Amino acid sequence: MSPSVRRTDPARRTPAPVNQPKIGFVGWLRWAWRQLTSMRTALLLLLLLALGAVPGSLWPQRSLDASRTADYIDAHPRTGPWLDRLGFFDVYASPWFSAIYLLLFVSLVGCVLPRTAAHWRSMRAAPPRTPRRLTRLPAHAVIDLPDGVDADTALGAVEQQLRAGRAPGRRYRVRRDGAALSGESGYLRETGNLVFHLALVLVIVGVAIGHVFGWKGDVIVPVGQTFTNTQTRFDTLSPGPWVDTASDLRPFTVRVDSMDVTFEEEVTGRGQFGQPRDFTARVTVADEPGAPTRSDVVQVNHPLEMDRATVFLLGNGYAPVVTVRDAKGRVLSSGPTPMLPTDGNYRSVGAIKVPAAQPKDLGFVALFLPTATIDEQRGPESVFPDAKAPALALSLYEGELFPGGKPSSVFAIDTDSMSPVISTSGRTKGSPTRIWLTPGQSATLPGDRGSITFDKVERFAGFSVRYDPDKWLTLGASLAALAGLVLSLTVPRRRMFARVEDGRLTIAGMSRDDDSGLGDLVTDVARRVRSSLDPASGRIPLS
Repeated sequence: MSPSVRRTDPARRTPAPVNQPKIGFVGWLRWAWRQLTSMRTALLLLLLLALGAVPGSLWPQRSLDASRTADYIDAHPRTGPWLDRLGFFDVYASPWFSAIYLLLFVSLVGCVLPRTAAHWRSMRAAPPRTPRRLTRLPAHAVIDLPDGVDADTALGAVEQQLRAGRAPGRRYRVRRDGAALSGESGYLRETGNLVFHLALVLVIVGVAIGHVFGWKGDVIVPVGQTFTNTQTRFDTLSPGPWVDTASDLRPFTVRVDSMDVTFEEEVTGRGQFGQPRDFTARVTVADEPGAPTRSDVVQVNHPLEMDRATVFLLGNGYAPVVTVRDAKGRVLSSGPTPMLPTDGNYRSVGAIKVPAAQPKDLGFVALFLPTATIDEQRGPESVFPDAKAPALALSLYEGELFPGGKPSSVFAIDTDSMSPVISTSGRTKGSPTRIWLTPGQSATLPGDRGSITFDKVERFAGFSVRYDPDKWLTLGASLAALAGLVLSLTVPRRRMFARVEDGRLTIAGMSRDDDSGLGDLVTDVARRVRSSLDPASGRIPLS
């Protein structure tokens, strides 16, 4: 607001105040709305949205791995609680991220809709009038009309050429005004620009629908076991805010019959030795418990389509089958234990947990090696990803596996609440217990704690089950955005003019942007018009 200005009244010779009008509350609201719906603000909010998504990839997210998030907070007692208060462990559900998302949506809608209305009026309006001096335009051509050709005939030939275009940007809307003609083309450029921005709005709507009504979950299924699509069966589950996991999850079943993995075993020019070639999970599927089953195949780029769910094959690994018995031979734990691969040779880590052991829980920190060897410097390692010579290296701990009921990763043991078991015999007496097993071997645990047997090696399939109600909307909007972007970048916005004076026809063109093809277009139209007016003319005089 500028300060009041005083001026001199000639009659009274005294300064008279001039007060500027006040904006008022409504005026400030109108100003704020204009700022929010400007394209500059939309681009700024889009940048902020991209920056706001960065913490989601830097810090563990509670919706994906609650135990890892809890471990991070415990490991960082100073910064962890503050990051949690600021929503850095639930980025995409945090108030500040939602605020940016909603503001971007409002900004795009408020920016695009008025432009769409203005563009619609522009397309329905007549082209602008023809300038008086066409030779001042940078692209122009002059034709000497043949004898007997009047202005109406000449302009009719120009109009025919402008209306007969086939390529985008070459078909013109034409306006006749006496001895002058004007045409305009390239409305597809602005149409493509608006389609691009409207498609972005639809993408935002689609993502919002997917977040609210969709869900996704991850699960590891060893060969021979069955997965049922229920909340308790998932290793991690991220339902949308309006998803009822008790009724919205269709209870289909997927049994993994086999997991076939092929690795490159020859040193050739086609690829690296040990490189994976194919992952295929052969499954038996039932649409609901008790329903007829069918066989199917799940591959990396070939998901399994179910009712309101899609099953993707994201990974695979090994699940050694291990049996732990107590001192009396009773089975405390038995079954496949999935191991997490850590390198290209599938050197895998995991944990075997025995909460049924007495008087304290037992836990084995496991290292699985598909093709095992012991390097003098690096220690145990795998030299090939396939199970050519499998071995299992174990360290034994006892204590409390789940202190305070806190959840823990299936691949790790919280050794802070446990202590290593000391060996009581052999060369390692007095040292922490280390066990090396191959399939079929057993080892006795020290202190009458029982025994452990490495029965065999199975594989597991890592599935990601998702329901995306927005996928078709998002796909269609993305394709529309791509098409709109191509149109806005390739279609030129041009205006063509023609005027007949003193037996000469002047054709000129202008473009709103840099247009290197405008001169060739004017020349081409002029030649076609001349040919239609005087077919016998061989060389067309253009000036």
